[in-house]
Amino acid sequence: MRNFELRSLRLLLVVPAVLCIASLGHAQSFVIDLPRASQRASVSQRLGLTDITINYHRPLVGGRPVWGKLVPSGQVWRAGANENTVFTVTDAVSIEGQTLPAGAYGLHMIPGENEWTIIFSKQNAAWGSFTYKEDEDALRVKVKPATSDMHEALTYDFDDPKADSAVVTMRWEKIAVPFKVSVSLADTVPAHLHQDFRGLVQYTWESYNDAADYLAKNKIDLDEALKYSDTAVQQEARYESYQTKSEVLAAMGRKDEAAKAHEQALERANAVQLYQAARQLQRDGKQAEAIALYRKQAKKYPDEWITHAAVGRIDSSEANYDGALKEMKLALDTAPEPVKPSIQGLIKRLENKEDINK
Repeated sequence: MRNFELRSLRLLLVVPAVLCIASLGHAQSFVIDLPRASQRASVSQRLGLTDITINYHRPLVGGRPVWGKLVPSGQVWRAGANENTVFTVTDAVSIEGQTLPAGAYGLHMIPGENEWTIIFSKQNAAWGSFTYKEDEDALRVKVKPATSDMHEALTYDFDDPKADSAVVTMRWEKIAVPFKVSVSLADTVPAHLHQDFRGLVQYTWESYNDAADYLAKNKIDLDEALKYSDTAVQQEARYESYQTKSEVLAAMGRKDEAAKAHEQALERANAVQLYQAARQLQRDGKQAEAIALYRKQAKKYPDEWITHAAVGRIDSSEANYDGALKEMKLALDTAPEPVKPSIQGLIKRLENKEDINK
């Protein structure tokens, strides 16, 4: 059989096989998976409730001149090796003050002597930057490079993490390229809560209480916080839910309503909660109100170990150190083991005739 006939026969056998393989969803490449010189890596950071992930490959310097040679200045570079470096955010973020919507982006860079361009491309599944197209850009920002200690392998770090921001830094050889990523907690947290409360958490008072507490403490969407606290109270009318409602109302400037909710909380408080509330009053400089609450605790829960501590504080405030010492020793007898060292410290102070309320 002539050579062209053999080649034709092979083609007839191979083409159907190729078509068959291509029709399979998992058959994406004829390249087998072997170790690569530039190893795959991933780094992630959560800011608030927003996850930021960078998947990339780590080229090594390997004694090569990198900047201006291996990576030419003024040209689009894949910011890693092999396939696209992929920058993924689960919510909209701000990159150097400019908005980037939620999504996965091909991360590219254009090196310069005094300024680098960071590019977030809507195309994230390309091989490097060889087919990069500027009209597919989602965002471009300009940043200043900095010198770095030697990094043999390219790496990405999340530096200077805060509640709502971090600095992403690419380091390779002796160059560092940082760009700041920020999130809006005022936007993302309420949105996540709305989604969460479509699930099972909607059936627990603790979830609504926690949501209201967070929003109140961070001064975020206080109207929504009040709705959550009202729902928590409706599901479980207890000290914690009323106390959170009080804090929400206080944050809203509704002082009279906050005071009423606080009283409703105290009506439902156990001995430990009353004691803790009184201690908070003392830390706030409201000594007379604290002593009044200790007296209320002593009347309502006379036999609790922590009530002996409360009465000890009342006696101490009146310079009755012998009476205070007696009460603290009674508290020590039945107190849980983890709190005994604290009570022993108060006993030593009372033995020295020292007011333990100061």
